Amino acid sequence: MGCEMCAQEAFQAQRSQLVGLLVSGSLEGFESVLDWLLSWDVLSWEDYEGLSVLGQPLSHLARRLLDTVWNKGAWACEQLLAAVQEARADSQSSKLHGHWDPHSSHPVRDLRSHRPAIVRRLYSHVEGVLDRAQERGFVSPYECDEIRLPVFTSSQRARRLLDLATVKVNGLAAFLLQHVQELPVPKTPPFEDAACTKYVAKLRATVSAQSRFLSTYDGAENLCLEEIYTENVLEIRTEVGTAEPPQKSPATLGLEDLFSTRGHLNEDADTVLVVGEAGSGKSTLLQQLHLLWATGRDFQEFLFVFPFSCRQLQCIAEPLSVRTLLFEYCCWPDLGQQEVFQFLLDHPDRVLLTFDGFDEFRFRFTDRERHCSPTDPMSVQNLLFNLLQGNLLKNARKVLTSRPAAVSAFLRKYVRAELALKGFSEDGIELYLRKRHREPGVADRLIGLLRATSALHGLCHLPVFSWMVSKCHQELLLQGGGSPKTTTDMYLLILQHFLLHAAPPDSARQGLGPSLLRGRLPTLLHLGRLALWGLGMSCYVFSAPQLQAAHVDSEDVSLGFLVHAKRGAPGSTAPLEFLHITFQCFFAAFYLALSAELPASLLRHLFGGRQPGSSLLARLLSTLCVPDSRCEEASVAALLQEAEPHNLQITAAFLAGLVSREHRVLLAECQASEKALLRRQACARRCLARSLHAHFHTIPPAVPGEAKSMHAMPGFVWLIRSLYEMREERLAREAVRGLNVGHLKLTFCGVGPAECAALAFVLRHLRQPVALQLDHNSVGDVGVEQLLPCLGVCKALYLRDNNISDRGICKLIEHALHCEKLQKLALFNNKLTDGCAHSMARLLGCRRNFLALRLGNNHITAAGAQVLAQGLRANASLQFLGFWGNKFIFINIIFHDKCYGFNWVFSLVLRSLEENHLQDEGVCSLAEGLKRNSSLKVLKLSNNRVTCRGAEALLKALERNDTVLEVWLRGNTFSPEEMERLSHRDARLLL
Repeated sequence: MGCEMCAQEAFQAQRSQLVGLLVSGSLEGFESVLDWLLSWDVLSWEDYEGLSVLGQPLSHLARRLLDTVWNKGAWACEQLLAAVQEARADSQSSKLHGHWDPHSSHPVRDLRSHRPAIVRRLYSHVEGVLDRAQERGFVSPYECDEIRLPVFTSSQRARRLLDLATVKVNGLAAFLLQHVQELPVPKTPPFEDAACTKYVAKLRATVSAQSRFLSTYDGAENLCLEEIYTENVLEIRTEVGTAEPPQKSPATLGLEDLFSTRGHLNEDADTVLVVGEAGSGKSTLLQQLHLLWATGRDFQEFLFVFPFSCRQLQCIAEPLSVRTLLFEYCCWPDLGQQEVFQFLLDHPDRVLLTFDGFDEFRFRFTDRERHCSPTDPMSVQNLLFNLLQGNLLKNARKVLTSRPAAVSAFLRKYVRAELALKGFSEDGIELYLRKRHREPGVADRLIGLLRATSALHGLCHLPVFSWMVSKCHQELLLQGGGSPKTTTDMYLLILQHFLLHAAPPDSARQGLGPSLLRGRLPTLLHLGRLALWGLGMSCYVFSAPQLQAAHVDSEDVSLGFLVHAKRGAPGSTAPLEFLHITFQCFFAAFYLALSAELPASLLRHLFGGRQPGSSLLARLLSTLCVPDSRCEEASVAALLQEAEPHNLQITAAFLAGLVSREHRVLLAECQASEKALLRRQACARRCLARSLHAHFHTIPPAVPGEAKSMHAMPGFVWLIRSLYEMREERLAREAVRGLNVGHLKLTFCGVGPAECAALAFVLRHLRQPVALQLDHNSVGDVGVEQLLPCLGVCKALYLRDNNISDRGICKLIEHALHCEKLQKLALFNNKLTDGCAHSMARLLGCRRNFLALRLGNNHITAAGAQVLAQGLRANASLQFLGFWGNKFIFINIIFHDKCYGFNWVFSLVLRSLEENHLQDEGVCSLAEGLKRNSSLKVLKLSNNRVTCRGAEALLKALERNDTVLEVWLRGNTFSPEEMERLSHRDARLLL
């Protein structure tokens, strides 16, 4: 009896791993386990029916199976483990086990006892067996139709036929037992079928050809992806508003970890969502995934990988089925099309589909229309949505990329894991530039330039800007025209590069002067008109008629900003697209800034957001009016009202930069009327100020006795970016003149170094000190440097989870020593080590009004703690010192530095020592201090590897201390018996 209980306890202890094992594959694997359990009589027929309910999430069925088996005792638990092994072996072997008497007097029993072998024998012959069974009168046409539903795989159809034979008493079981014995034994596993093998080879060759060269940003040159690809920062995305413990920082992943088991939101979903801002490298990441699969280096758990672009998919007007999507729009089998497609349906777990750029899909996600037939045609949006939900090709993996703003709560319900792509790390920027420039000295000079120019360095964290720096390296290094500071500066630089490249060889190359710009102004306006029309119509791929309607000719295309789309409709001429969505936004802004036909008042639609009106009317108007200049004003207004908000924000920031004083002279030279440009600038200034004031007025009043708090939304960040692009100090000062908040919260707002520069440019004009909270962003060391100009108005700075290292914090503290208003720093979950300890100690020693320093979950050791203790001795103002999750024994440092005479220090430190690897040695030292302390009330020592020896020392100290009310010891090294004994000795021990 004792052994059985042990077996069951072990089974229960492994429950989470078993659930993961049962749901990690496809439904086919789970049903194979059921086959074996049925054949061994572990499950009754009633048990099996309860575990075969259609439509139930696989994780629910797995847990129900574990509950059923556990209730049957230790033997059943052991049999389940054996069944899992058998099912896995069956999926990898071509051998069939099991022989039965075809003339058995108990056919139902034998069908069940030999079920795994019969399912495999019947697998490829269900259709023929059904036809013969119907001819013999064993099954009705209705029953055949039910078994043949397209949602079922061949294995599932075989099982449903066996299930039917179990309940019918008309001889169907005997017929099957005899007929299945006569079926030919498959000589090879299904995935080694000749048609499948040939198709996989063709698919790999196709995907390899599409992925081998990097053409995400520039079609003018062929860059080998293998030589240029640089890893981006990829993290498990922390959901906004969840109750995740603050100590858990995002897990950083490599591309090979894309399908890891970490961070699952929904175990029953099949889709991995990768979110990232425009230019963060989402398309390139997928391209690398495709190449790794096609060349056999990774992701080989998938036999088939089908890449799709959402901007291409939305161009498909006709209804299409799953088969049409895979074969006609990706790769067509040369032979055995039906066999290959049936294999895909039968083994969806061997299939990966990728969909790039969901934010560019004009249709909004909905789960209202459900379809489960892979052969029935439907609209492209319904097909995509049902694939993502798992109604079609359930258990096939999908990877979807998108900008964050386009992801709705409805879509997240069907996401297995959500990852955030943060762009290049600082090391990544350097590595990318060295890969791009292998000639001696060039990469070193470029890297030196970036390190000396923090604004430009901050932009380069987005790969699209690193590409621009690489592309324009000669202009940046040789011409000495000053380094770009804003996004608009950078795009004007790349515009100069392309214009000079297209200019005659004997033309004077003196930078982006008025003559160079004026000479190609018609081309730039044509491109701008096309770009704006595309934004308003959610169109990013342009056909020949659309180019003609926008008056874009071959000379305009030759400038290089339009390139051939990688995948078009089969049999058609490849359409054109802009190098990147940000270039489309830039040209749209250029058109709005320089088109003589447009009044300045149109800009209110750009900065003021959408106006209420008829969406259908707006689209119809824009469609009719783009080719007709007489309706230009009405057409542009309609387009601006219909453009996607995230594209409108990028366009607005570019427009603000183009009409800035810095660039106004350049653009004015290209126009007949400078007054028109001045009117646009004045309108943009008014709209920006009005939008910011409207945003401020939405802040609720302060709670009595507390500082007024403002939780900014991403739209606020883009307004600040637009102010920064305009670079007007007076406008920034006026914009925040009416902002009276004590706490400005910008968590989960995608704030990177470029946004930090914009925030500092504006917030430094605040009249009242503010607590600035930037937790869960991508500030990094360069972003910290960008924030320094506004540090003087910050009374608190919160930078949790921002990938900050010692270098960034040392710069911050050097500046903070002279900022008397700054009293609190929160730096949880960064990359701090002992290297910043001297700076921290100096801050504590010099700033006598400093109140809180939170350093939890970093990498500070005992050596760093000893340095910090020196700063503590000179500070009497500190109220909170957080050390959660660092790996050192701080107590010994405190005592060795003879700080234990100060009760406030002791209380301050000991409240935050969870997960610090104190072990018994540290706890014994701590217990000595408890005998002298009279202020500490709660002592948190969870997860510190404490054993009974440390607990005994604490108990002795508690005998002499009546002040302590609770001692947290959860998660330490105690057996159940020890926990019970210790809790009885002193109720203050919380175990």
